Amino acid sequence: MPDSELVLCSLLSILALLLIFIFIRRKRSRLNLPPGNMGWPFIGETIGYLKPYSAISIGEFMEQHISRYGKIYKSNLFGEPTIVSVDAGLNRFILQNEGKLFECSYPRSIGGILGKWSMLVLVGEMHRDMRSIALNFLSHARLRTHLLREVEKHTVLVLSTWKENSIFSAQDEAKKFTFNLMAKHIMSMEPGVPETEQLKKEYVTFMKGVVSAPLNFPGTAYRKALQSRATILKFIERKMEDRQQRMKEGRGNLEEDDDLLGWVLQHSNLSTEQILDLILSLLFAGHETSSVAIALAIYFLQGCPNAIQQLREEHLRIARAKKQSGETELSWDDYKEMDFTQCVINETLRLGNVVRFLHRKALKNVRYRGYDIPCGWKVLPVIAAVHLDPLLFDQPQQFNPWRWQNNGILRGSSSSCPSMTTTSNNFMPFGGGPRLCAGSELAKLEMAVFIHHMVLNYHWELADTDQAYAFPFVDFPNGLPIRVQQYHSFI
Repeated sequence: MPDSELVLCSLLSILALLLIFIFIRRKRSRLNLPPGNMGWPFIGETIGYLKPYSAISIGEFMEQHISRYGKIYKSNLFGEPTIVSVDAGLNRFILQNEGKLFECSYPRSIGGILGKWSMLVLVGEMHRDMRSIALNFLSHARLRTHLLREVEKHTVLVLSTWKENSIFSAQDEAKKFTFNLMAKHIMSMEPGVPETEQLKKEYVTFMKGVVSAPLNFPGTAYRKALQSRATILKFIERKMEDRQQRMKEGRGNLEEDDDLLGWVLQHSNLSTEQILDLILSLLFAGHETSSVAIALAIYFLQGCPNAIQQLREEHLRIARAKKQSGETELSWDDYKEMDFTQCVINETLRLGNVVRFLHRKALKNVRYRGYDIPCGWKVLPVIAAVHLDPLLFDQPQQFNPWRWQNNGILRGSSSSCPSMTTTSNNFMPFGGGPRLCAGSELAKLEMAVFIHHMVLNYHWELADTDQAYAFPFVDFPNGLPIRVQQYHSFI
């Protein structure tokens, strides 16, 4: 090829590359991204976003960003370009389009510690399969016939250790209750026995790593959590192998066949690794969030005597009716009569925001109200910001369970706030769409039964100053110390 032709080909190639580059730049420039600040290279604004703050607020970081950029803004969080949404409409849009326009996308460190088969990080068909197992195990029929009885049994077991004028960590007691309950239902483990206590100890170490910075170096909480994860999985695997051997020899146990491990072994084709991650993730989901919600209810109620009084009246009616009928255990009909209790539960979840935000990723370019969300970008719907929005909830930072009476119409209010006619569209404590929390009904049942026995038998007050903080998981720094006095006669 002559030199002139070679030069011409080279120039044409360079021109083509320039045209492609200009086309890409112009295409990008046509994207109308929300306003915002991408922060420092790689870490972006992650440190500021995760700085601890009061759980009944959205934190200084988010307040400043909303004030500066509005309810939809761009940032760089967890090492990726991100669209943050504190807009109720966009949050619903994201959750309703799960698997179509968006999909679950948690940081890699979460998958590394919970496992690649954890329901929290799975997407698509495998997530649907795992979720169907959880939904079957936590079905409405099972809640009525089996789980209600066990929830009450474990509640009474924990409360029976509360002594007159004693001081203890309400957060630890709530965690003891929910861990023992889940260990029993997942693997038929009895509370208080050495193997259950040892598993609980490993699990505490594991949880500290889940909420820590993902630094995999000797001595860090994350490294210790990975080690505890391995210990927990070996424990579960031994349980599984023992169960399989006894099933093979025809030495099955009816109670064990009824727990999650027994159900999965008999009714699924999951691999050993999948079963281990499923059990670990359900232990995590069923224990941590419910215990925090119960601790929050204890905290909010001690500051609202009128709510406690109305709760006592409601539960006294139930207890007296049971005594007259000669029954001792709560029934499903009793649970359905706990109307004001459900208002307290809703308000606790709204104000405390156990799950504050979700991790999603755009599967394609999405346009919403004039803004573009580029394919591949992370999207964070912030549930807490919607629950604490004064345009949606009247006096949102006030604990007011009465706002949930009459389908969300606040009695005696002349407010023109949209939430006074309906709250359901803006209330999403368990997420929404295809990934709506499978254990939401169990969590509310646990809270209701715990409240029932607590308000009937105890008066409590804070023994020391404490409040809920977001780390980003909600936690009480001092463990929520309370002092209790017993009611000696309530019927």
